[in-house]
Amino acid sequence: MKLLICISNVPDTTTKVKFTDGLKKLDETGIQWVINPWDELSLTRALDLKDDVANGIDRITVAHVGLVGSEPTIRKALAIGADDAIRINAVPEDAYFVASQLAEVIKNDPYDIILCGIESSDFNGSTVGGMLAEFLGIPSVSAVSSLKLENGEAFLTREIDGGKESVSMTVPFVAIVQKGIAKEPRIPSMRGIMMARSKPINVIEPAAIEPLTGILQYEMPKPRAACKFVDPENPSELITLLQNEAKII
Repeated sequence: MKLLICISNVPDTTTKVKFTDGLKKLDETGIQWVINPWDELSLTRALDLKDDVANGIDRITVAHVGLVGSEPTIRKALAIGADDAIRINAVPEDAYFVASQLAEVIKNDPYDIILCGIESSDFNGSTVGGMLAEFLGIPSVSAVSSLKLENGEAFLTREIDGGKESVSMTVPFVAIVQKGIAKEPRIPSMRGIMMARSKPINVIEPAAIEPLTGILQYEMPKPRAACKFVDPENPSELITLLQNEAKII
């Protein structure tokens, strides 16, 4: 059985985001790039499943759409434990473009289970996994918080309004995972880091696919207003502020 983990290269969540070119382009100066957190948890769960030989997982591959500058992030995924990697050599223009490029590669080398994080922490689009399943013509399960394998069949738990839903699936399928799929991401060991240096990254040139959307301009959020302190002996002033300014009562 072969598993594919789709990963995004995103800025660390502590990064102070800045823009250039009239708010049309991200200023990448000084940005620390990391594996998208949901994708990292997906990889962790895949490796947990592979550790149990009864699951019959032979290979775990990570796939990414990005230029050569994203390879340190891919190497981290290899250091965590992925066996090999695919990098589609293109700027990830939009979700449609990313899903299409991944689908073109997967059609030539199918996988039994494909894991996608529910969203990326930069654009929060939540659409790549669903699009990918449609392009491949295979089922997908969204909001997956648990994945187990038994006798070649997958058992998934997904979050729904007011509770959880249990689903059984036969391969192939796409699982769109969220928080809960793994408790904590795996940390690369020194041995893993050394081994990652020799693990292959298969660089593939992109298919002739045009994105459907483009970014016109970014907009920074408005700065927070200064904190107001209210005399504890004057609750009427607090109520007035909550009613007229905060508008929460």
